[in-house]
Amino acid sequence: MADITAALADEVRMRGVSMDDPWSWLSAGWRDMQRAPLWSLGYGLVFVLVAFAGTAALWNAGLESLIPVLAGGFGLVGPLLAVGLYEISRRLETGEPLRLRDVLFVKTAEPLQLAYMGFALLFMYFVWFRTAMLLYAGFAQWNYIPLDQFPLFVFGTPAGLALLVTGTAVGACFALIVFAATALSIPMLMDRHVDVITAMAASMRTVANNLKPMLLWAWLIAFLMAFGCATLFVGLIVAFPLLGHATWHAYRSLSR
Repeated sequence: MADITAALADEVRMRGVSMDDPWSWLSAGWRDMQRAPLWSLGYGLVFVLVAFAGTAALWNAGLESLIPVLAGGFGLVGPLLAVGLYEISRRLETGEPLRLRDVLFVKTAEPLQLAYMGFALLFMYFVWFRTAMLLYAGFAQWNYIPLDQFPLFVFGTPAGLALLVTGTAVGACFALIVFAATALSIPMLMDRHVDVITAMAASMRTVANNLKPMLLWAWLIAFLMAFGCATLFVGLIVAFPLLGHATWHAYRSLSR
């Protein structure tokens, strides 16, 4: 499998990553936010409104205990939802004007391949959601636990602690797989004429060959997303566009 991945990624060469690079990417992302604050924060606000809508839907359906699952799922599909932010950073880099239609309807080098990537991420999201529901149902012995009793169940019972450990481990595996496949591939599909398999293989190869700095980058992403979710999604107004801009700069710095 490793040989196949390397062969597919052969035509897309990415440079090495240092431990300082993830911090540089965040700094570049922050500069983009300062250059286009209304665009960036407006994009983050829309993302948060979508999160609020999903939360309200679960609450109205009586499934409020699954809100943490929804929050975790945003990390899986977030790289695709940030396409408009990549375009904002690209236009700031090239000096092109920022127009709403260009950010909403991003012209990409490979739109069909990007659509395939979207289907793959949505599939992973639904698999994750279904897995989380099965874990919840199994450890709760198929009983519904109201939200106000859920913390006591998780931290005060053996089954709840087992759910916490197992769910965290399974979620981390899903997140790591998605991170490796999308760390660079989505900006690459916007910028280059490559297929989705080649883009994903190049991204996975870069992560594998630069494991420590890329794991630092993954940790920074997870920390900022967790912070945003812990503030009832409000923090994502800043965290999400910051990570989106930084991801574009990660791709650009590694593809030069």
